[in-house]
Amino acid sequence: MFDIGAAELLVIIIVAVVVIGPKDLPLAMRVAGRWIGKMRRVSAHFRSGIDTMVREAELEDMEKKWKAQNEEIMRRSAALTEAEAGVPVMTGPPSLEKAGAETPPAQFAPPPIKPQPVDAQPLPETPSKGGDNVQG
Repeated sequence: MFDIGAAELLVIIIVAVVVIGPKDLPLAMRVAGRWIGKMRRVSAHFRSGIDTMVREAELEDMEKKWKAQNEEIMRRSAALTEAEAGVPVMTGPPSLEKAGAETPPAQFAPPPIKPQPVDAQPLPETPSKGGDNVQG
């Protein structure tokens, strides 16, 4: 903040000793230290307030930018959805009949899948831990 060299500091100390006196110099140094501390606290508070305002302004700018980007993405998405709505969707290969080919012989068709019977085996009985299950 202040650029004070060794020579300037020595002159200030000599003037302070002559003007204030050696007896009151420690009291004057304490008062000066308190004032410097208060100035530093006020300066730090002011600086933090400025930093907070700058940060809030940057956040507002970023929110505006994100909102504009979001709207652009939504606009593109809506345009793609509308464009896809007019295009026919293919669910499988085109049938041979539409292509003008003959129907393939039945021998090339896969055999139908028939469910196989499952042997019904009784479940093994598990012993109960609580004794007999007698309702009564």
